[in-house]
Amino acid sequence: MENSSMRVLILGGTQFVGRHIVGALLPAGHMVSILARGKSPDELPAQVERLRGDRDEGTLGLEALEGRSCDVCVDVSGYTPRQVRPSAERLRASVKRYIFVSAVSVYGDPDHRPARESHPRMPPAGEDVTEVEGEMYGRLKVTCENIVQQTYADSCTLLRLQIVVGPHDPSGRYSYWVQRALQDGEMLAPGDGSDHVQFIDARDLARFTRTVIENELDGVFNLAWPRLT
Repeated sequence: MENSSMRVLILGGTQFVGRHIVGALLPAGHMVSILARGKSPDELPAQVERLRGDRDEGTLGLEALEGRSCDVCVDVSGYTPRQVRPSAERLRASVKRYIFVSAVSVYGDPDHRPARESHPRMPPAGEDVTEVEGEMYGRLKVTCENIVQQTYADSCTLLRLQIVVGPHDPSGRYSYWVQRALQDGEMLAPGDGSDHVQFIDARDLARFTRTVIENELDGVFNLAWPRLT
């Protein structure tokens, strides 16, 4: 399967994580379509098929997917059950694998670390919750994971990400501290220097996503680089 061209639908795709996944798939010869609202800057190559839709509108926002089929769906923009359930259920009969981009936030702040894929998750949020704030972010991801697994069983893959860094990051939350240290020189910092942080480069995430697609890997994967103090 590794050398075969596959049809991949990305829910999202123009920003950061989705953009890097597109960039990893095209050179490998895969055919890529994206479903996006069309409100963000789009610098993707011309051969990417653009479909328009707003997942916040539920099934109405997915009309562009009517009658279409693909080998794999990569969901990089699912944060609430209102977004994920309609897409997961609508695509069930037309895609062979659903890859859901989740987060290690599903574990909350565990006492025992590192948190492995088998670690207990937080309680799921209700499917009517739409406010993605604080602890609710992780609980909503739990609910979304449950929906995907219930809908696709062994034909799904969950990617739980650490802090994602790399080119085109719109948040700047990681590079901010590097730039501040360069500008200010000495600065106060908490702890004794033994605390650690983990992140995942968006380009590594994209390459692993391609590996999942080409090798039809199912299951759950925590994605992170080694610890940095």
